[in-house]
Amino acid sequence: MEMLSILETLEDLVEKSVSVPFSGKCVVDREEILEIIKEIRLKLPDDIKQAKWVKDERQRILLEAQKEANNIVGDAENQIAALVDEHEITKKAYEQSDEIISNAQKNAREIRLGTKEYADSVLNKVEEILGDTLEVIRQNREELK
Repeated sequence: MEMLSILETLEDLVEKSVSVPFSGKCVVDREEILEIIKEIRLKLPDDIKQAKWVKDERQRILLEAQKEANNIVGDAENQIAALVDEHEITKKAYEQSDEIISNAQKNAREIRLGTKEYADSVLNKVEEILGDTLEVIRQNREELK
């Protein structure tokens, strides 16, 4: 990810800067810091777009899973209607339809949970990166004061 590379560059700049004796502060090149901050601002929308894409993709997968579950339920209902006349076959059809519905619901739940976990992990990573970036910017602003 480009943001991590930019943040590493910023961190290297601060680490390699000249220290002010007895203060715990350092002297950095203002133009270089401002250029890195500008680059962060330019790259940040890409990460936000990626997070939106993950959210949209999660929603699409959930809708697709629900549609598939509905199709499976519809198929099961059609099978049951076709076999209603014969008692033993009807009994088996009910058992199979229950199993199909249960499996479809289980699959839909698993897909929903998987996509939520994936989306949450991506959004969490973006949140961490943004938090780290914000913290670095705050620190740099404090040092500039």
